[in-house]
Order: sequence, then structure tokens, then C-alpha cells
Amino acid sequence: MSKALITHSYFYPLDSKQWKFRQPYPPLGTLLAAAVTREAGMEVSVWDSNLEDGPSRFFPVVKKEKPKYVILYDDGFNYLTKMCLTTMREAAFRMMEEAAAMNSIVIVNSSDAADHYEKYFAHGAHYVIKGEGEDTLKELLLAIEANESVSSINGLIYKKEKELIINSPRQVMRNLDSLPMPAWDLIDMEPYRKIWNDHHGYFSLNIATTRGCPFKCNWCAKPIYGNRYNSRSAESVVNEIELLILRYQPDHFWMCDDIFGLKPGWIQKFNTLLAERRLKIRYKIQSRVDLLLKEDTIQALAQSGVDTVWVGAESGSQKILDAMDKETKVEEIYKASALLKAHGIKVAFFLQFGYSGETIADINSTLRMVLKLMPDEIGISVSYPLPGTVFYDKVKNQLHQKQNWKDSDDLAMMFEGTYGSYFYKTLHRYIHNRYRIRRGWLSLLRWMKNPSRLPVRSIASMVYNVPLSLLHRLELKRIE
Repeated sequence: MSKALITHSYFYPLDSKQWKFRQPYPPLGTLLAAAVTREAGMEVSVWDSNLEDGPSRFFPVVKKEKPKYVILYDDGFNYLTKMCLTTMREAAFRMMEEAAAMNSIVIVNSSDAADHYEKYFAHGAHYVIKGEGEDTLKELLLAIEANESVSSINGLIYKKEKELIINSPRQVMRNLDSLPMPAWDLIDMEPYRKIWNDHHGYFSLNIATTRGCPFKCNWCAKPIYGNRYNSRSAESVVNEIELLILRYQPDHFWMCDDIFGLKPGWIQKFNTLLAERRLKIRYKIQSRVDLLLKEDTIQALAQSGVDTVWVGAESGSQKILDAMDKETKVEEIYKASALLKAHGIKVAFFLQFGYSGETIADINSTLRMVLKLMPDEIGISVSYPLPGTVFYDKVKNQLHQKQNWKDSDDLAMMFEGTYGSYFYKTLHRYIHNRYRIRRGWLSLLRWMKNPSRLPVRSIASMVYNVPLSLLHRLELKRIE
């Protein structure tokens, strides 16, 4: 039985912004690849890089195990792997070079490898899997083991002599229930539990219920699952939830889909099954404001245990939403936020600044929206030109020498936006200042109406952010 070592190239400690949050999730896509590799008859082990401090930790593992295959299979359900963070790319290169030097067959599947496969072959890759990878990986391993040609395996890129051969693309998988359960048993769950409990007081695990997104936001890359949307059955998802509760006792789940519950009736069926099995869970999702307003979606979400919904609000300017081909309305953001809060569900906004054509008026519209609606959380980024998107094609002639972020806190403008990187980094701080001031003020007002325990932390945050807000506003005015 041949030995396969499955790993990936995302290291939380090398991404200071994400590591500061201390919300690590196991590499779900990598564990699914491990399960598929095990189905192919391999002896499988997993080296989980998530909590390691760098690729040097990988080297002694390869030397000790001497696997026939080293498979770098990035977690496609982690949105950070959709963009190339150069720190992680460099880590992948070092890992591949070490594996190739040990005479392992190196197989890679990631968004970055799909976009820049030449670079990966230059650093030791023998095969790059492009797109959805489970079936391609299984077919590739079986072909190599049988000493058969790989020329007919869809979704594969390989080198024949000195020429790179790109096979036909693979069609996306329709029946997601046919996939095995992720190989949860191959990683140590306790470090994840400890980090979550120490920093947040509860333990959260991740589940994927769907793949893909049918909407066409022109800045959003879909290098793995494309524009198709396929869903697991509600029964399959509830079975996995039941298994994870039995094995690991999580207190909370993150449904890491691009869009949760888009299929008509799916959320209602999911809610019914949870009730029938007497499973009470708390979970968070990502969705769109227009979808949340359909039928009884928000009511069913509340009944099934949703505690937070992240929405891609992006901007408070309809002009910018239209330019992005977002196909949502600003008024829908307002309405969905109000309904979520009315049902006791927290709402969180993804916000994006720096899109082509954005003006100060557009920025101010977004700030007004945030301060009016006061979401429970905000995540701020600047527009990032991802290869393969309409937005990338629009700005590719404006791209600077730097075309990738080092880590997720980089926030560099890589094209000719209205303003430069320094403006948007200052804006990022200013928006957070204003948001924390407003949150502190609202906490104080609530306390004055119903005195109980003084919200010391919120008030202290408000006081701390007032002078910073003034400084950052002056700096923004100077740059304008």
C-alpha cells in the first residue's frame, strides 16, 4: 500500500491579522481530499499546517515518513485561499521543493496553482489539479499506481518531457452526497478546541453544505467551483452535524458556504430535520440580502439556530453596487438588517472600498449606512483584482509591480484607484474608529435607560477612539 502525505499551505501564525482573531478552523477541503485518497487505497496521513509557525516544521515530517505522494491540497472553503497571499505561496514552494528532493510525487490543488501553474512546476510540482479536485485526485492516484497514462484525466496539468500538458477541464460535481465524510480523525482537534475556548469561551467547527455561487459579482473569483451552485441534501448535512457533536462536542458551527441555503425549501427542510432529531445548534452563515428577504427564510434561520449572518453589503452606494454587478439594492441591506435583528440574529457586513470609480461621496454613503444600521461586526477590505474575473480584466493594465498581498492585513491597492494604499489604510482605521465610538455611545444610552452593569469596555473603547478618529479624519482630508 503506497503512502500519501496530505497537507496544505495556509499558516495562521504567518497571517498576523487572522492569527490575532484566534478563530482557526480545521482545513476542511484538505481533510476531504484525505478521505478521497484513503478511498483510493492509500495509506494516508495529514500534516495540518494551520497552527504551525512555518514550513520548516514540515521538513522533518517528510524525511521521517518518506511518502510516495505529497499532496498539497488547499482548503478551498477558506476564502483566504482564493487570493494569493505571497507568504503562503512561498511556504508552498518550500514544501514542494523539500518533497521533490525526497523523491516524492508532488501533487498540488489550489486557486493560486490553478492561476499560476507554471510557477508551481518550477518549484517541484509534478501534477497540478485545476478546479474541483476530488475526482481528479482519485483518478490520478489510481492511474499512477496502475502505471497507466494520465492523458485522459480531466482537470489535470502535468509535464511531459519539457512540455506542460493541460487536459480538458473537469465538470463540477453535481451529487455532493457521493463524497465521503472528511477525514476528521486524521488531525488533532484539541489544539483548535483550546484556542477557541481560551479566547472566546466556546468551540466552533466548520461544515460545507454547498459548492459554488450562481451570481456574477465581477470581482469575485470562482477558480474551484465556477458559477454553478450545487447543494448537499439537508439529510447529509444533519448527519454530519450529529457525528461531529458525538465526536467533538462543538458549541457552534460555521457553515462556510459562499451562500447558505440558496436552494428553495432547503433551509426549511434543514430546520425540520434538526427539530426531529432534537439537535439544538448555534451557527453562522454567509448570505445575500436579497435572498434573506424571500419567503420565511429569516424565520427558518432563527428557528434552526443561526446566531450570525454575514452579508456582502460591500457599499452603501448604489452606483458602486451596480458597477460591481452585485445585483442587490442598498434598501435591501437596510431591510434585511432590520429583519435579522428583529428575529434576534446578529448581522455582520463585508465592506469593500477602492472599487474603480469610487468617490468620497460613495465612501460617505457607506459610512452613513454602517453608523445607521450598526451591524454587530464589520470586515473591511479594499478591492483585490483576482485573476479570471471581469474586474481583473478591467484593471490589469493598471496593475502595479506588486500584484499579490503578503498577508490578509496587507490591504495594498494594486491598481490605479481613486486614492492610493495609504488613504485606504487610513480609511480602514477611521471607519473602525467611528464604528467603535458609535457602539460605545449606544451602549451608554442603553445603560442610562436601564441601569445595571456599566458597559465599561464599550465606554473605554469609545473614549480611546475619539481622538484617533479626529486624527484619521484630518489625515484623510489632507490626502483628499
